[in-house]
Amino acid sequence: MGTAWAANKQFPWEIPRYIGGIENVKINITLRIYSNKWHVYAGLAILNPSAKKQIKQYAESVTELFKLMLGGHREELAKRIYTARNAVFDRMGNGIGTHGGELLLEDELLDQFSLGRKEDSGKTMKNNHLSLLAIVDSWWKLGIVPYDHMICSTPLFRLWLGITEYLFRKPDLLEQVIDTAINDNTFRADDLEFTFAARDWSQRVDFGNMDSYQEKFEAIQNYFAPRFPEATRVGNEMISTIENSLDSRRLARQKSLDTHT
Repeated sequence: MGTAWAANKQFPWEIPRYIGGIENVKINITLRIYSNKWHVYAGLAILNPSAKKQIKQYAESVTELFKLMLGGHREELAKRIYTARNAVFDRMGNGIGTHGGELLLEDELLDQFSLGRKEDSGKTMKNNHLSLLAIVDSWWKLGIVPYDHMICSTPLFRLWLGITEYLFRKPDLLEQVIDTAINDNTFRADDLEFTFAARDWSQRVDFGNMDSYQEKFEAIQNYFAPRFPEATRVGNEMISTIENSLDSRRLARQKSLDTHT
């Protein structure tokens, strides 16, 4: 996302269509990553064979979903999205995505963490959320159920899981995303650059060239650097809120178990 925004010469918190809700999380995660050292993420990506596989699948998922959007293949796109949703989020087999209990993130939490001013932006614009659709699509393709890995998950992983389950477990919102993907061209230029970026990062990781990774990372890092202090503050608050939400859910679950035993 950072690569795509930089390629389009965008600071997303200054653009009305990127302010509010899910967009707040996307922006803050992006800036949190780029405010750190390049070698942290290069090491995780290049030196871990499992990461290489996942990154490659993610780039493939982005590309294939974007092609379905461009071609107007609504039925095929919807079938793929709902198949992925049920594989990742549907614990009970009822097709409504019930895995994981209550949502990690809710509307009132999402709107707290903005670098832009929502009151100046009007109503949040509809987005096809290609980046999030591809996360769940790649989990499905790789047979990954993220809830099985929560014990060793990082704060950033929980944020990604929080916003993907927010999208996929709200039927009306997911249907809106599918309609937007087929009928609305507002984000087409952004999606094109994002697809290029996903494939480029995947290739750099696959080649295993640290210098190439560093060059790309630091170029994007320099573009966003002026907003790092504020983004770090907001990002820390967001992660703290997520952790508190998880703790509350664990406590409630434990009380329920104690009551029944």
